[in-house]
Amino acid sequence: MKDFCNWLDGQSKLVKVILCIWILDIVWAIYRIGGAIANKNWFHLILAILWVAMSCTVGWILDVVSILLTNHIFWFKE
Repeated sequence: MKDFCNWLDGQSKLVKVILCIWILDIVWAIYRIGGAIANKNWFHLILAILWVAMSCTVGWILDVVSILLTNHIFWFKE
């Protein structure tokens, strides 16, 4: 899972924004859940699971804005 997270972190800003689009945002949900599991952070895991429900409404918009401003999704840097 770390390889997947590192692969996503290494992508260009354009690819990251494309993966934030409404339906494709599931990729970032997997990234969040996988990162939380890899780091054994249960609090982040619970938040990541809750994020899946929110990503279909405003979560993907927060991700797009965050990537454009900081080149990282709207999430904790670990």
